Amino acid sequence: MELNKHNAEQALREASESNPGAWTDHSRYVASACKNIAAHCKNLSADQAYLYGLLHDIGRYAGVSSERHLIDGYRYCMERGWEKAAQICISHAFMIQDIDTSIGEFDVSHKDYLFMKEFVANAVYDDYDRLVQLCDSLALPTGFCLLEKRFVDVTMRYGVHPATIDRWKKIMEIKEAFEKEIGSSVYTLLPGVVENSFLF
Repeated sequence: MELNKHNAEQALREASESNPGAWTDHSRYVASACKNIAAHCKNLSADQAYLYGLLHDIGRYAGVSSERHLIDGYRYCMERGWEKAAQICISHAFMIQDIDTSIGEFDVSHKDYLFMKEFVANAVYDDYDRLVQLCDSLALPTGFCLLEKRFVDVTMRYGVHPATIDRWKKIMEIKEAFEKEIGSSVYTLLPGVVENSFLF
């Protein structure tokens, strides 16, 4: 099946019906952030970036879970022939390529854990992987936000882990790399980021 805007948006709608939640609005904002930033990067397609952002959490269709949604999303996309989207379903959670940097619970079988461990260690990341990792930290279900606000949002829900600070540092490095590429702050490409970051 071809990965295009129609199929990706239909997939998200169906997933939302299967497991309603704020994750779907978050996914839409991640997709928009990916598209907006990719449009200013010479080696990226804004349309492709949008699709990868839209599908990064598609594994949540299977219900409420922690790290299981990563492999559920991987399988969902692989079944449809969306290989790169499948990789990003896992890679978006591992900006550091080490399974031990996870902040979630591995609510998966031992076999699936070993598969994910090897996959994360050996995946070849490109700028699409890194863009979704960044944009995942720039989007709340209510809109775009400062990285620091999203960092706190995630930490309040998942707790502080040994790799938390290193994960933050890696995302900041990715942000700086994209800003060097586009020649401006990524925040200039995220409409409403100020208002949404400072809602009270």
